[in-house]
Amino acid sequence: METSLLLSELKAIISGDVSALDVDREKAARDTSLFYLKPQIVVYPQNKEDIVKLVRYVYIKKSEGIDISVTMRAAGTCMTGGPLSESIVVDTTKYMNHVLSTTETEATAEPGVYYRDLEKETLAKGWLMPSYPASRELAAIGGIVSNNSGGEKTLTYGKTEKYVQSLSVVFANGEEDSLTALREEKLAAKLEEQTESGRIHREVLALVKENYDLLQKAKPTVTKNSSGYYLWNVYDKATETLDLSKLVVGSQGTLACISSATLTGVKPQTHSRMLVMFVPSTTQLGEIIPKLLEHKPETLESYDDHTFKIAIKFFKDIAIRMGGNMFTLGLQFLPEFWMALTGGVPKIILMAEFAGDTEESVEQQVKVAYEDMKKFNLPIKMTHSQSESKKYWTFRRESFNLLRQKLQGYRTAPTIDDIVVHTKDLPEFLPKLEVIFSKYDLIYTVAGHMGDANFHIIPLIDIHKEGIVDTLHKLMDEVYALVFEYGGSMSGEHNDGLLRTAYLPQMFSLEIIKLFEKTKDIFDPLHILNPGKKVYGDKKFAWSHIDTK
Repeated sequence: METSLLLSELKAIISGDVSALDVDREKAARDTSLFYLKPQIVVYPQNKEDIVKLVRYVYIKKSEGIDISVTMRAAGTCMTGGPLSESIVVDTTKYMNHVLSTTETEATAEPGVYYRDLEKETLAKGWLMPSYPASRELAAIGGIVSNNSGGEKTLTYGKTEKYVQSLSVVFANGEEDSLTALREEKLAAKLEEQTESGRIHREVLALVKENYDLLQKAKPTVTKNSSGYYLWNVYDKATETLDLSKLVVGSQGTLACISSATLTGVKPQTHSRMLVMFVPSTTQLGEIIPKLLEHKPETLESYDDHTFKIAIKFFKDIAIRMGGNMFTLGLQFLPEFWMALTGGVPKIILMAEFAGDTEESVEQQVKVAYEDMKKFNLPIKMTHSQSESKKYWTFRRESFNLLRQKLQGYRTAPTIDDIVVHTKDLPEFLPKLEVIFSKYDLIYTVAGHMGDANFHIIPLIDIHKEGIVDTLHKLMDEVYALVFEYGGSMSGEHNDGLLRTAYLPQMFSLEIIKLFEKTKDIFDPLHILNPGKKVYGDKKFAWSHIDTK
């Protein structure tokens, strides 16, 4: 459809902004993935009514045979190309960025609300949503829900799916509804509705009932997963409860457009202390992590030597992020400076944080763990305050941004950035992973959620180097094959997007892939909602849109 005509017709029905300006399209053409897709139009909806009008318009145009689609976008921190499209991108952060309500138990937020802003309001009520990602200062609620994000506290508290009470959505034909758990009279009434929501509830219920055993068998058994559609979570057979919000969570905007989310959380514990271990080889993690988990830390995180060295090199940036006095912070970092100068930088820095409601209980937890972990004869230390722990958290949380911003001539290549296996398999899995990497001349960083055996391994590449794309393909093929051999997932948190959708048939059986496709067809018969993600992926198309700038 001609851009000028599309622009004028959308401006006539949308109260927010509609733009075909290059500056807006360029901003929407990238996330934090490898990919670059420049949209034809960027829409900044004022409210949910704008989303309804837009989706209804696109639905009609697609019915008339016009190739057009809608892709929702929040903060653009996705690492898989999830919010990228060559058609219409809907940026919710400009106007739909309000926390609509907050109580002592739940909050309702529009998709463009940054997590950092939501947390301020929930903490004022005594709670927080604990499934925030490492990009907590940059990420927004729409993306957190659509990717089923997790993070440092997932080990104890679980992923975003656990904290979604309900979702206000716009279906592919422009109709609205609120999705939540339904049973007995409420479910019966919904199934009787002669609406789009009623139809979708009926068809999904029939699909999951008919394939219930197959779906339960297909459910990944690792502690976290963001790949595929969560059909195994939709229907509780024991209570005969149907909850389609469990399906929209993690679906990357391919099933419905989220206009707001009602979320709950946990009361944060008031005291914490950290045990830090400096590990010289990743192969040792297979023994260390299971032993450390026996002490039940609230979080078990890590970063590697490359991240460590970059953080020391760019100490000023770290200090700014920590927001303290430069001289005082410099004194705190003296041990790390000495490590860097003497070449004693470990391969992996493990951070086990213990939490409790009293200083005494936390100190006791840390001391017991410390005494037990000394048996590994590795450098180990206990932090004595939360401010002392903060520098390690800043290293971990800011590592990806530092890598993206500071390495001249190299760029991050998120490809195998989110693999997860079972902790019991680490002693076998990690040496085999090391063998794979030994075949490739790559610089890479290792960080992630070690307590969940969820590894963020990110190669640093010169995208213009001859053969580098083929190298990345081979690396993905080998690593994913190893992950699937151990019953793992290729995505614990970051989802499928352009990057991994084409690999789903290697993770799930053909029967399950067909059920994923059927689910897409039920929700979105014309495929207008973020097409090419989660199902019907085109690997050739994706990799022909690598960002070379």
